[in-house]
Order: sequence, then C-alpha cells, then structure tokens
Amino acid sequence: MTANAERIGVVCPACSPELETVHEVLKEGGQLTVRCTECDHVHKTTPPEDDEIQRDVVVSQDGESFSDTVDVPAEEALSVGEEFLLETEEAILTVRITSLELDSGRVDSAEAEDVETIWTRVVGNVAVNTTIHPKEGTREGTRSERLQVPGDYEFVVGETDNLGDLEFTVEGIHIREDAHGYNHEKLDHDGDMAFAKDINRLYVRDEATTAWSAW
Repeated sequence: MTANAERIGVVCPACSPELETVHEVLKEGGQLTVRCTECDHVHKTTPPEDDEIQRDVVVSQDGESFSDTVDVPAEEALSVGEEFLLETEEAILTVRITSLELDSGRVDSAEAEDVETIWTRVVGNVAVNTTIHPKEGTREGTRSERLQVPGDYEFVVGETDNLGDLEFTVEGIHIREDAHGYNHEKLDHDGDMAFAKDINRLYVRDEATTAWSAW
C-alpha cells in the first residue's frame, strides 16, 4: 500500500455495518478491495457512485453552433482547455472547453455545480484557417484556404506537407487562446510543432508544381 493510496467512505461489515468509515483502496475493478482504517478489516465493496448534475453545453463547429446537455460529476472542477467526449443524437464528438458561464459571468475555471453553461468547440476534426503565400518566382497572389484535418494532425514549421492537391511548406503558426502547452503564441522557428486543433491560423508557402507553357 502506498502513502498516496486512494481513500473512500463505505460501510465496514466488521465494525460499522450502518455508518460509513474511511477505507483504503487496495485493488480497483468492478468490485473494489478495501481495508477499513478503523479495524483493518479487508473486504470487497461496490464503488460509490459520483453525484452527477446536468449542464447545458454549447458546441461550436466551423462557424456554426448548437446546444445540448452533458452529465458532469457535481464536485468536478472544470477549466478552459479541457477536452471531453460529448454524445449527441448524431455523433460522439471530442470537444474542448472554451469558456464557462456562471450566473455572475464567464470564467476560465469553476466547480461544475456553479456552472450554468459550458461553451465548447469541436476538436476531433477541425478546419484550419490557412494563409498561403505564392511560390517564389510566380505572379500568383496570397490566398486563404480552410484545411480539413483531424484535430491531432501535426504541423511543423519548416516542413513540407501534402494535403489533397496542396503542397506547401509551413512558415508560421498562430496558436489559439484556449490551447495549452506552448511557449509562445506565434511559432516561427524550424521544428516548432502544433496540433491542428490548437491553431488559430497557419501560414505556409505554396510548393505545388505549376505547369508552364511557352505558347
């Protein structure tokens, strides 16, 4: 048993069959193996159910949004940037919390029981806003594209990528405000990497071969 063993409150058949006492969890599973801290009796018990509450959730995807509900443990702490699976009638979506709405306004973190609405965006599959600079030596102008990719797709500064009929080299990445784990908001050094779901805008250089004719 480690010093950081999980402890739960359940009844003990040996010393307290009616009132809960503190138990150490020895083994997890469908049935927990626990030891009473009062009398050291070891027995099996059913894991206590977390009290869940239903909260409104607003989901944003590709410029559109819809509302649903989600069940959350009442004592769970929620924070901007956290991701969870949301089961809707149409699909199961991976979403990221972008804001938490309380009665007093919006915050970045709060206890679930204090939250009225959880604002999220879909990050399982995303559309990345991309600025494409023309290939050097051409007369084409800068243009914008929206690249549809999995949320965990990696873009690396300095590397050439192929998506559909596009071939480009990543020159810079602007990170979203709700993304975590990045040292800077703008990435522009070779080797800097960001996941598609964390990107606010991608800056690339067109590398596609353009057919040329003298006629």
